[in-house]
Amino acid sequence: MDKRTDKQNYYLDIADSVLERSTCLRRMYGAIIVRNDEIISTGYNGAPRGRKNCSDMGSCAREALHIPSGERYELCRSVHAEANAIISASRRDMIGATVYLVGRNAKTHELLPDAMSCSMCKRLIINAGIKEVVIRTGENKYITVDVNDWIENDDSLFTL
Repeated sequence: MDKRTDKQNYYLDIADSVLERSTCLRRMYGAIIVRNDEIISTGYNGAPRGRKNCSDMGSCAREALHIPSGERYELCRSVHAEANAIISASRRDMIGATVYLVGRNAKTHELLPDAMSCSMCKRLIINAGIKEVVIRTGENKYITVDVNDWIENDDSLFTL
């Protein structure tokens, strides 16, 4: 009987290791892009290259202003994990690929059971040609999101 970790959790475990490089004081995210069973790139959330990280400064503007999670991203210093993974890969390698995403609370290190790509990262994932996103929701538990669902259920449309 095969007791090996299944492929989804194998890649999620790697994304979980990648998030250890995160420099965010609120949420730590790790993402990897995989195509044809090969890791194309990795990414974690942190300030753009050359800029000071929140972890180095010891403060977070969004936290100081009591901004809830998911709001006012323009005040955040970080580039998101998915965006960093996409930046590090060529589009031809991402077409038809899968993103594996894990999030943890930076203070408690607890898994974020409701981790999800933000609306900007969803747009990047769509344009990169990525086909699905696998998100860890619990230890050895995950959901798989078909990126076509994000295209068909466009969260950027507003009805007046």
